[in-house]
Amino acid sequence: MSVPARKALVTGADGFIGSHLVEALVRSGVSVRAMVMYNSFNSWGWLDSVERLADVDVVSGDIRDAEFVRTAAAGTEIVFHLAALIAIPYSYQAPRSYIDTNVTGTLNVLQAVRDTGVAQLLIASTSEVYGTARYVPIDEAHPRQPQSPYSASKIAADALAESFHLSFGTPVTIVRPFNTYGPRQSARAVIPTIITQLLAGDRVLKLGNVHPTRDLNFVEDTCRGFLALAGCQKSFGRSVNVGSGREISIGDLARLIARIIGVEIEIRADEKRLRPPGSEVERLLCDNSLIGSLTGYAPATALEEGLRRTVEWFRKPGNSDHYKAHLYNV
Repeated sequence: MSVPARKALVTGADGFIGSHLVEALVRSGVSVRAMVMYNSFNSWGWLDSVERLADVDVVSGDIRDAEFVRTAAAGTEIVFHLAALIAIPYSYQAPRSYIDTNVTGTLNVLQAVRDTGVAQLLIASTSEVYGTARYVPIDEAHPRQPQSPYSASKIAADALAESFHLSFGTPVTIVRPFNTYGPRQSARAVIPTIITQLLAGDRVLKLGNVHPTRDLNFVEDTCRGFLALAGCQKSFGRSVNVGSGREISIGDLARLIARIIGVEIEIRADEKRLRPPGSEVERLLCDNSLIGSLTGYAPATALEEGLRRTVEWFRKPGNSDHYKAHLYNV
């Protein structure tokens, strides 16, 4: 899949989806400037494990620094903004940091794109902005419901993007992935939580609420959605769902992963992993017809295939060392 740009900026390139998107862009022949969070260890996050970085210019900084963001955007033709705090449980503990990173950070990117004349900005939203489904499948007209500080911060970021498009004609597309999974996903997500516990030898799984359903999309398919929307002018000023159009409960998901690994399990509720009752999103199921009509996109990876590939990655020597299977990662 080609991208109509020679130079791209990816914020949050050190993260799960961001690192995969950098790889996808490089494979498409795009020269990438990868923005990672500054740290004293000079760690590039998951980019440290990515090969073929010859065409990647890694810059370390902070999305909350407007001048830094403007400098990073200068000279690029397209910006993929993925930098964000995403862990829902941590947003209960530190809501202000979510406003600073997700809202102010997005404002900085919007202003940088406006100031530097970038041809398109694609902002990563989340299906969490919809909250518990009022109807399914969930299309882009579904009401937004802030059921956690995290989702509230992303709703605010989306609204800022919409306002910049209407006020200034900013060429922004709001890309709204449903639950993405795959290699390198952080331990705060349910699939790595399940896999790492099972590969560590546990047969009694500690999970939160196992009844909610999620629409799970393999990370390569999510990245294909971003690339499909790159250069799509009909998407400017719009929110566009990227999902599989299938749903599975957390309990059934755990049993499917156990079957793939080849073990029998018992699931035990862990109270500290439960969301507050009013904050739990009970059902998510994507209507991906809009991105299909705009670009011809359709997900290509069946759930069981994607889970097998994810388990295989965790089984490779060294990969599970990044995870603490016996600790609850907020």
